[in-house]
Amino acid sequence: MSDWKKLFVDASSNVEEKFDSLFFNLRKRLKLNDPLQIVTYRSYGTLNRLYIKGRVLEDKGIDSATDKDTIVNNLVNMYHRFQSDEIPGASLKVNFQEQEHTVITDEEGYFMLNLAPDSPIEWTDMWHEIDVELTEAPVSFTEGLKCTAEVLVPPLDAEYGIISDIDDTIVQTSATDVLAMSRKVFLHNAKTRLPFAGVSEFYKALQLGRNGKRNNPFFYVSSSPWNMYDLLKDFLDLNQIPEGPLLLRDFGLQDNKFISSGHMGHKFKEIENILLTYPLLNFVLIGDSGQEDPKIYREVVKKYPGRILAIYIRDVQLAEREKIAMDISTELKEHVELVIVDNTVEAAEHAARTGLIYTEAIPEIEADKKQDKGETAGKEETTVME
Repeated sequence: MSDWKKLFVDASSNVEEKFDSLFFNLRKRLKLNDPLQIVTYRSYGTLNRLYIKGRVLEDKGIDSATDKDTIVNNLVNMYHRFQSDEIPGASLKVNFQEQEHTVITDEEGYFMLNLAPDSPIEWTDMWHEIDVELTEAPVSFTEGLKCTAEVLVPPLDAEYGIISDIDDTIVQTSATDVLAMSRKVFLHNAKTRLPFAGVSEFYKALQLGRNGKRNNPFFYVSSSPWNMYDLLKDFLDLNQIPEGPLLLRDFGLQDNKFISSGHMGHKFKEIENILLTYPLLNFVLIGDSGQEDPKIYREVVKKYPGRILAIYIRDVQLAEREKIAMDISTELKEHVELVIVDNTVEAAEHAARTGLIYTEAIPEIEADKKQDKGETAGKEETTVME
């Protein structure tokens, strides 16, 4: 980063930090704070270490999405997501293996905790639940406020893991067109945003793998900000897409998060952390040609040779982007197949041929694709790549 840009970012960050502090203290003195809430993010870990992340915020009362919500409802909810009032300096208690741990929120209300158990935890399920309780805060709150953190721990006999992008990979967002993306993101909710046809059954087939245990872990890496967490989580759940940690990006000027934390840097770092956490597990990567996914995945393959089993890139129908993906596919052909697909069935057919999923899963994926297309027919958000 150039000196002038760094100076601008540092100055802007200081201004934002001081403004947030003044605004928080003013609301505190006037007793204008809303009730507090603990938001925990799905995370991941191992039998020897669990990672917990979350945030303490004022509860803006964002309603659960319905297909009857108006554009105004969606705009108001989105406004509340991005105009979040975080609670710095709050203290939370985490009980784990009969031990009590304390963690303090930072200036943006985030808290992070790495739990290293005295002895390896017993694996009984893919997801482990840990209670988090708010014990102190600089504003009044209801005593006994708790939330449950969900931590993914893949089993030792998982065949492979899946790391997937979200925007323009699972759901059409038009990330290469700012106006179109803004309309789809801000005017819709988890109910009215539509997945690409066949994604649910394809991802279920990958989760099932070939051992029939449905224990292949999913990880979702996106450049969307943490403010969008509830919308993205609800979208995945409503569309029966396998659960997995959502690894999003900080939003703001602090620590140069907004200006210098690029799409490529964030996603590569998160993918690398996953590969380092599970050194014995290989992965399938899924993304799209719209932004930097092919370039990011190329760097992953180069740095971690032999760890990537296949790469699926959804073509967003932009010639220059497709060419970049095709060139990278050629470059990587001696290491791994990077397959550019127009629809989910094409990806599934390749996965079946290479032994990642059962061939018998193809008809269900095709049926899911046809059903999704029938549901979206005539709607404004009908996908263009099916």
